[in-house]
Amino acid sequence: MKKTAQLTLLEATIKELGYTLRYEKGNFLGGECRLKDDNVVVVNKFLPLEGKIYTLALVISKINPPGLSHDIQNIVTSLIKNSLFSKNQQ
Repeated sequence: MKKTAQLTLLEATIKELGYTLRYEKGNFLGGECRLKDDNVVVVNKFLPLEGKIYTLALVISKINPPGLSHDIQNIVTSLIKNSLFSKNQQ
């Protein structure tokens, strides 16, 4: 699956989970937060495509909702397991 298709699928999943997705500039990678009564996922808009995909996959893995599509599960597990920051690697 192409990277742009992965990003689109991850963005749609975030929105389906009831989160507002925002791309903002700043000195951060991104993540989820709560703003008043809204659940928000913020991603640094200056990240390369792979960074945006990784950030969204990381948020989805932390939320860990039931019933994710097979494509989303594959993207999340492959990115998180192969991450340089993974706790599973020794």
